[in-house]
Order: sequence, then C-alpha cells, then structure tokens
Amino acid sequence: MKIIVDAMGGDYAPAVVVEGAIAAAKEYQVEIVLVGDEPSIKLLLKKNKYTGSNIFAYPAQDVIQMHEPAAASVRKKRDSSIVVALNLLKEGHGDAFVSAGNTGAAVCAATLSLGLLPGIERPGIAIIAPTLKGISLIIDVGANIDPKPVQLLQYAIMSDAYFRYILNKTDPRVGLLNIGEEETKGTDFVKETHELLEKSSLNFIGNIEGKDLFSGKADIVVCDGFVGNVALKVTESVAETTQEFLRRVLKSNPLGILGMLLLKTSLSGFKKKLDYSEYGGAPLLGVNGVVIIGHGRSNAKAIKNAIRVAKEEVERKFNEKIIEAISPVK
Repeated sequence: MKIIVDAMGGDYAPAVVVEGAIAAAKEYQVEIVLVGDEPSIKLLLKKNKYTGSNIFAYPAQDVIQMHEPAAASVRKKRDSSIVVALNLLKEGHGDAFVSAGNTGAAVCAATLSLGLLPGIERPGIAIIAPTLKGISLIIDVGANIDPKPVQLLQYAIMSDAYFRYILNKTDPRVGLLNIGEEETKGTDFVKETHELLEKSSLNFIGNIEGKDLFSGKADIVVCDGFVGNVALKVTESVAETTQEFLRRVLKSNPLGILGMLLLKTSLSGFKKKLDYSEYGGAPLLGVNGVVIIGHGRSNAKAIKNAIRVAKEEVERKFNEKIIEAISPVK
C-alpha cells in the first residue's frame, strides 16, 4: 500500500511530516510518497537517520499557505504540494492522500481532481471526538458551509457507514445539532434536515444541543460546516484553556504542587483524551478516493496516526461501503 503525503502541509512542516512518515512507515509497513521540496525532504530523511526503502520524495515547487484562498490557490498553484499529490492519487500512483495543510485547498483540490462518489453532492469533513461514553463522529467541520438539507442526510449516511465499517459499531445513534431538542426549533434549513433524517432508515434520535456534543448522547453529530467548524474551534480552545487553568491552580501553592505530582498519571490520561493527535486526521467523506485532513498544528504523532487512518480506510474498501449505503436513497 502506498500513501501520498503533503510534506509541506502544516504549521511545522516539513520536519514533523517527515518524522511522522518515518514512524508510520516502520509501524504500519506502508510505502509513503512525500510530496514537496525534494532537497529538504531528503535532507530531513538523512537527519532522522532513515535508511529504509519505503519512503520516497516527489518534487513539488510550490506551497499553498494556510492564509491563502482555497479555490484561487488551487487554480494558480498547479505545482503546489497539495495539487501535485492529489494528481498522483488520481493517476493511480498511490492509494490515499494525507495533508495537514490548507484545509480549504485540500477539499477543493480533492473534489476537482478525484470527483465525488455516485450519489454524493458535496464532501464533508468528519472528526472523531471523545465523549463520556467513548467516541463520536462530528460532520461537517468545515468543508461545506452552505449545504442543502439533502447533503446533511448524505453526511449522516456516510458517517453511519464509517461507524459500522471503520469504528466497528453497529446501529450508531445520529443526532442533528440544533439550538433545542424540540423538532420545531431552529431555522427552516434545520427543520427540513430533521424531516429528512427522521424519514431515513438511520437510527436518528432527533435534535441535540451543544451541551450534548461530548456527553455521548449521539454517536454521530450532523451539522453544516460553518457551525461544525465554530464548535470545533471553541472546543479546542476550552480544552486548552481548562488544562492551563488547572496547571496554574495546582502550581499556585505547595499543596497544589504536591497534588499535581500525585495526580501526574491521571492528568496525563486526561490530556491524552483531549489530544487530537491520538485520533489522527479527519476523513474527507464523499470524494472518490481516500483523503485524510490533518490538524494544521499536527505534530509527528498526529501525522503518523493520520497515515494509519488512511491505511485503515483503504484496507476496508470504505468508499465501496459508502456507495452501497447511499444507493437506496439516490
């Protein structure tokens, strides 16, 4: 299996991307193509004392920066690492694509290069999030900020398949993120989406509020990309701020410092639960290929786990499962 990785994507690229690729190549026994500044990639491989034969460098002369507009950059920067890598995937030179770079550019380039699966109108980004009862899948968190209700139904169907075939849980509960649990709440868009989900064969439990995002009430949380991205960023901020508040309080006096030492193992477990790098990247569901979107701040561990997620999707032929699931409602 060959995974194509955007070596230039992310705040700490290419160093952490190369480091994560080396770890993944060793642990998961996959071939990896690192696309980007070839001399830099080769220098970093040498610096990390990599002597294997399953990591390759492929040249791309340009980079789409995080702040650049997605669609315009994809059109203008044909030799960027994201565009070159996805063209390699399209041409059959790899089995999956991973990037922690500009999310909008990755979504745009993937949609243009790979196309969409039959029956899917727009792709959606799904993230795995920890809950009090295990994990949940939140979709969409930024790919489509102005969707139609039927597209949210498609997101729910794809996520249901992901839970069944990747996360190994049957009959996952689907909730629609809204401002209230009552089906009369929300905009016309949300009400229409509620109606579609209710008529579907999914295990739809109705509306859920923001307070239930991490309670485990729903296994799948469906929302538009604008709401989902705001919820994601707020969640990240709260998690980081909570950890910092806890650190400050515990360090404010000798007893707190002693307590922190005694709680060191438990605090490490708490941090691990909230660590996005543990879950790898987020699958871009709906495109005709395996595409994994990493966090912009991905470290080497996150890159390694994103490659693992890509490998799992390929091995389980997940896109075929989506086509099977979406066919009855086309």
